[in-house]
Amino acid sequence: MEMKYEQRTRALTVTLPAEIDHHSARPIREEADMWIAKLRPETVVLDFSGVKFMDSSGIGLILGRYNKVAPIGGRVIVECADRRTLQLLRLAGVQKLVEIKSAAQV
Repeated sequence: MEMKYEQRTRALTVTLPAEIDHHSARPIREEADMWIAKLRPETVVLDFSGVKFMDSSGIGLILGRYNKVAPIGGRVIVECADRRTLQLLRLAGVQKLVEIKSAAQV
């Protein structure tokens, strides 16, 4: 699983692996939560540029990170999501809680 974490000022960028499913979501959540607790970022950017497959576990991943940072005044941004991922996120109503940027907007 290839993930990358990068801190810039008060933002944490999490570059996600190619597949986000039931098996891969748990270690992603655990590591992201560790970095969130350590850095207390104002913004968590979830970079979907390399994601080729995502099931509902990905929605849980996004909303769980939102629930971690919202109480400390933080926000979550999903960026570089492909067309299929954008459609899944919009159907689930994720855009009501987090900012979503397609690859064309970044």
